Amino acid sequence: MPEPLSGAGAPHASRRLRPHAGAMTSTQSIVIYPPAEDGGRRVRMGERFVGMAYGLLDIVEFLRLAGLESTDETWVRQSGSIEWRGGGPDMWEH
Repeated sequence: MPEPLSGAGAPHASRRLRPHAGAMTSTQSIVIYPPAEDGGRRVRMGERFVGMAYGLLDIVEFLRLAGLESTDETWVRQSGSIEWRGGGPDMWEH
């Protein structure tokens, strides 16, 4: 299992993620899938699954690694750029 990233509040974000060569574009879709049995939600950006999120801070970290430096939990909750499947930003249980 990948080692968690150290630092600012995304304990489940995985070290295997690599930042994009360029900044993420606004046309790239962001999809958060329904919670799995353990409460984690798969996160896809464009055509690529980037990890399993166990809370909003994990999603913020995935977006930051993809080049969206100015995102925060409020942006993730309110953004029309994120497609939430199987429940919105407050749904983390199966």
